[in-house]
Amino acid sequence: MNNAIRHTWVVSVGLFMALFIALSVIQVPMTDELNAHPNNVRQMYQDRGADRGTITVDGEPIAESVPSETAFDYQRVYHEPQLYAGITGFYSIAEPPTGLESAMNEYLTGQSDSQFFDRMASLFTGSANEGAQVELTLDPELQQLAYDTLPDGERGSIIVTDIETGEIRAMATKPSFDTNELAVHSTSQFTENKAEIESVEGLSPYYFRPINSTIAPGSTFKLVDLAAMLDSGDYSPDTMMDNPDQITLPQSQTQLGNFFGGNCHTSSRADLRFITAQSCNTPFAEAAMEMGEDPIREAAESFGWNSETQIPLTVTASHFPEDLTDAALAQSSIGQYDVTATPMQINMMTMAIANGGTMMQPSLIESVRGSDLQVIEQHEPEEMGQPISSEVADEMTELMIAAVEDGTAYRAQNSSIDIAAKTGTGQIGGTDLVNSWVTGFAPADDPQYAVTVAYERIVFETGTGLTAPNMLTMFEAVIEE
Repeated sequence: MNNAIRHTWVVSVGLFMALFIALSVIQVPMTDELNAHPNNVRQMYQDRGADRGTITVDGEPIAESVPSETAFDYQRVYHEPQLYAGITGFYSIAEPPTGLESAMNEYLTGQSDSQFFDRMASLFTGSANEGAQVELTLDPELQQLAYDTLPDGERGSIIVTDIETGEIRAMATKPSFDTNELAVHSTSQFTENKAEIESVEGLSPYYFRPINSTIAPGSTFKLVDLAAMLDSGDYSPDTMMDNPDQITLPQSQTQLGNFFGGNCHTSSRADLRFITAQSCNTPFAEAAMEMGEDPIREAAESFGWNSETQIPLTVTASHFPEDLTDAALAQSSIGQYDVTATPMQINMMTMAIANGGTMMQPSLIESVRGSDLQVIEQHEPEEMGQPISSEVADEMTELMIAAVEDGTAYRAQNSSIDIAAKTGTGQIGGTDLVNSWVTGFAPADDPQYAVTVAYERIVFETGTGLTAPNMLTMFEAVIEE
């Protein structure tokens, strides 16, 4: 009898231990795996229907969670979605989040390290864990103006940044889309709506033109050339240079010429001030070949080329090629060949010139506040580096002022605001279309804001008629006269 009881007791203890171990394994090591399992519908409903934190601009929500009448507890809703689609991104039951919904996900779900004590309090009180409020640096009126300034039917971007802090005040693009169409609680509806969005030429819900579009920067890249040239000590704004209408590139029959519709042909020899103002190609190409690839590459990379940037959205790396022949270097020096840039990259370079050579980290986040509205994180200006000296920055400013006063950026002239700027036209091989650019800062003598405007695959005359006037519109709105 005692043996039977003993055996029963041993078996019972063994079963208990097996159950205890199984529960421990499920509750601890396997928790993440089980939560992520595609068949775990309960976890999906809990995650996708959670009450996420709010994304706000000037205190007003542009993305928030509201109670839902579906099987999900909450529905993500976007306000003024056309203005902010590429910035907020979308939160969907069908796919992983995009934009700030992804980049700030830990804060919006309340899972960041800085929200640890809030999570502990929720455990003891039994209340739902609340996400943080993410306040953006954007100015809502400036964002609306930037969006309205871009004409329908064109692929354009406008960025406005605060030079001293790196805060992004406006970042708009067209075409855009309604993020609410992708926040639906039906995968079939999501698929249908996404297909409709992607049917618009030049539009993708996964691609935000100001930070992801890498296109030929044209003559805006000459600012990189100027940084290398002036830093070498061999050039100054008064340096006289040959300015032939065209040159034959080494080891080739390829002709590189000045823009046929400009004023470069009026002076076969001119100073760097005139050459920059009129954006003459041949002097820059010859200077680049004389200096060699390394100084140009070093200048480009010091401004951020060939590197990703987090704002906290990921800014696609702009590209400067390597191991260039002299002919390829000449073409690269005028922003062609395989050179590409995002509008944000060009804006970062412009900020650095305006800021005495110090490049600031661009940022979209002003602050993050907990559920009790106490500040968890506050944006602090951050320096990314010193790509150029203050002396070189001053000389580049002088040359960019000339481009507005007497050169290709003349459409940005304003009797009340002194503006420093550089235009650019990136040729698109095999087409009659171009990428049309302008970037600048104001006031030129006391810089406050940098503005970059870019149009992709546009007719030359249309692009040049839009870029500088668009930039001027933004400066007139943001600069106190």
